[in-house]
Amino acid sequence: VQLQASGGGLEQAGGSLRLSCAASGRAFSRYAMGWFRRAPGKEREVVAAISTSGGGTYYADSVKGRFTISRDNAKNTVYLRMNSLKPEDTAVYYCAANTGTNYPSSDTRHYDYWGQGTQVTVSS
Repeated sequence: VQLQASGGGLEQAGGSLRLSCAASGRAFSRYAMGWFRRAPGKEREVVAAISTSGGGTYYADSVKGRFTISRDNAKNTVYLRMNSLKPEDTAVYYCAANTGTNYPSSDTRHYDYWGQGTQVTVSS
């Protein structure tokens, strides 16, 4: 599985960005997916996750109500819509595929494949 994340950039606080992650292969609809981020000097953390069908989601407390994860299985793509951005959202964002479960896991260990990351920078 190859994952290609895109959509990052520089945005002002309060603004919005949408990240996309395109997956290769025909089994995308069988993978739960997740978005993670790593800020400078910090460990990687889960941001959001989504079940195989898209009916189940998980959000970190820090992004609840501001970020929305979604997926389009016909396009082999998972999205992360980020609204009301804050400077503390600045990080490299990674998408990842969980081939072993169908629920939106927040556990990094469940994710087998990782994209290359896309930089999000939020200015104050």
